[in-house]
Amino acid sequence: MTSLTQRNSGLVQRRTEASRSAADKEKSPGEDEDESRRGEEDDDNKGDAKETRLTLMEEVLLLGLKDREGYTSFWNDCISSGLRGCMFIELALRGRLQLEASGMRRKSLLTRKVICKSDAPTGDMLLDEALKHVKETQPPETVQSWIELLSGETWNPLKLHYQLRNVRERLAKNLVEKGVLTTEKQNFLLFDMTTHPLTNNTIKQRLVRKVQESVLEKWVNDPQRMDKRLLALLFLAHSSDVLENAFSPLLDDQYDLAMKRVRMLLDLEPEAEAAKSGANELLWAVVAAFTK
Repeated sequence: MTSLTQRNSGLVQRRTEASRSAADKEKSPGEDEDESRRGEEDDDNKGDAKETRLTLMEEVLLLGLKDREGYTSFWNDCISSGLRGCMFIELALRGRLQLEASGMRRKSLLTRKVICKSDAPTGDMLLDEALKHVKETQPPETVQSWIELLSGETWNPLKLHYQLRNVRERLAKNLVEKGVLTTEKQNFLLFDMTTHPLTNNTIKQRLVRKVQESVLEKWVNDPQRMDKRLLALLFLAHSSDVLENAFSPLLDDQYDLAMKRVRMLLDLEPEAEAAKSGANELLWAVVAAFTK
């Protein structure tokens, strides 16, 4: 009886193995690739779920910060206005701001006023401060005027109160709270300066890789098909003079191709792009303010 049971169990085992091997033979190589690709995508999705969410301002600042020193280049005088441009695109993408209607005369992007679409708090102090200024200002201002006012670049003493102060320091503190940077004191002979060296290199490298891939492996050759936030990041990183930091690790051929595609984006006509279906007009108005 025992031997009969053993023979039966052995027969079942052999049949099971045979069915598995037959199934493996029937499975095409393409199915194996699909399964492995799905596994990789699942891993990526898990990583994205755990990824620290950064605003456009924080991403641009992070690209501009020196990793060890913890501060931006003293020679970079573009990042201040670039960060203000980031705020307006961030508020537009969150549904808080928009451009006024172009009207029968089809006013250009740079002559249309910025209006408040929703005054709901964003949870970000800088964004809420900028939103409050736009909401309470009458008559409304254009994108270019707002970037100058929030940067403090105005000759009108009555409008100096619009300036957002210590923007870089406040953004750096946000990144400290998110575990990306840390805070240190450095002595520069005549004075001490608070710096914010990089403490989480994974997030910085992920950001750099995202920027690189957007113009290399994942290039789509159509700005309307690109993620709006990523498209804005490319434009504003260039306007803030920090895009070079993301491209510097590339090989020469990759660098040339990446810069060629960035120039293609910079040569686009904002008015034409803003008129296309699904476009964010305020995004293209900010682009026009920096490129035209």
